Amino acid sequence: MALGAGTIFMMTDPPTNPESTGLPKELVDRLKNPFVRFLHIESASGSILLLFTIAALILSNSPWGTSFEHAWEMRVGLQFGSFEFGRSLREWINDGLMTLFFFLVALELKRELILGELNKPRQAALSLAAALGGMILPAGIYLTLQSGQAGQSGWGTVMATDTAFVIGCLAVLGARIPQCLRVFMLSLAIVDDIGAILVVAIGYSSHIAWWPLVLAALGLLITRAMSVLGVRGFLLYLLVGVFIWLAVDASGIHSTITGVILGLMTPARRWVSDKRLYAILGQVISHPDSDETGRDTKDRKTLQIAEVAARESLSPVERLEITLHPWVAFAIMPLFAFANAGLPLTFSGIDSSVTGAIFLGFVLGKPLGILFFTWLAVCSHIAIFPPGLNWRLLVGGSFLAGIGFTMALFIANIAFSENLIDSAKLGIFLASVVSAVVGLALLMRLPERGRTS
Repeated sequence: MALGAGTIFMMTDPPTNPESTGLPKELVDRLKNPFVRFLHIESASGSILLLFTIAALILSNSPWGTSFEHAWEMRVGLQFGSFEFGRSLREWINDGLMTLFFFLVALELKRELILGELNKPRQAALSLAAALGGMILPAGIYLTLQSGQAGQSGWGTVMATDTAFVIGCLAVLGARIPQCLRVFMLSLAIVDDIGAILVVAIGYSSHIAWWPLVLAALGLLITRAMSVLGVRGFLLYLLVGVFIWLAVDASGIHSTITGVILGLMTPARRWVSDKRLYAILGQVISHPDSDETGRDTKDRKTLQIAEVAARESLSPVERLEITLHPWVAFAIMPLFAFANAGLPLTFSGIDSSVTGAIFLGFVLGKPLGILFFTWLAVCSHIAIFPPGLNWRLLVGGSFLAGIGFTMALFIANIAFSENLIDSAKLGIFLASVVSAVVGLALLMRLPERGRTS
């Protein structure tokens, strides 16, 4: 978008109130504000998640419990003659809407890797090592306890961390917890969630059909070509994304992996730089001399260009995050919890070995795995602690990582048979409660010197 010489209008008098001009903030503010916004939304969504979880538990144990469960099994879809494309309401939530959740998680990971805390390799290595340990050791404990038993296939359940509940617990502690711990825990949880969906795509897919995968790959190539050619409209990307989702779903691989792939492919660089933006805005005058009233006047075109420039001064990753995050946090995730958290509070039909294996995987395996792999990474000089983070903070945070909840429920619904799902849910609930209580208790007992940022 070239600018002609002499088209920029210079201001003769500086504004008396600098704040009224909306001057750009420093680079650190551009990096910090999206992250702080993400934390605030996650903290608030934790409370909403808890309310919907309690509501699901109450309804599933009420006289309407059977009707409540059957409502989620209602089949929804399209039918054309003998062809039918449909699934239960719960499956649409778990397979369709959760794709948007994983898309958002991948967007945040991409932004952090390019623009945020994770663009520092050795600090990023700390989060990656901790997340890896928090996935491997819990799965190892679970497999050891369930080897050769009916629940052996549920090993992936204990690998996940619930981002909203973890950040919500840290929010309860307020300013007593340094920002560095929130950054670390959010990074760990994001990597955990990405790892969890990769586990689902690789470990829980069967009877893979290759032709749909070829079509999905073609869709990804089209997406990349559109990006290279400079296609800016999100609607076109949405249509291609739906095509890719349908192809992956038909292949036998869990369709939510589509969200991760497309999220990581989303550009994190801005199309319009600050310098170009302000040059374009400099052409806008408040009171044009022209008496033209048509729609194609020069001043109107200048305003339209300025509108596009202002929008494109944010990267696609940032714009999509701003748009999607409230919907995912306050609608999709609570709806997922409402559809999946129902559990009859009875011990009849409960397999205690499955419940116990999940409980120990989260409560014992998560903190031990995080701490051990972190220690290995630091001792080998692969990773370093960011300023303000220490081992005592990390111990409390590692227990909070045992709150698996929504992600654990997501994997459990795929991994367990119908006769074991309630046993798995009970283990997830108990582990999440104990992990939250222990983690909060440890962090609240920290001396004042451990709470400074």
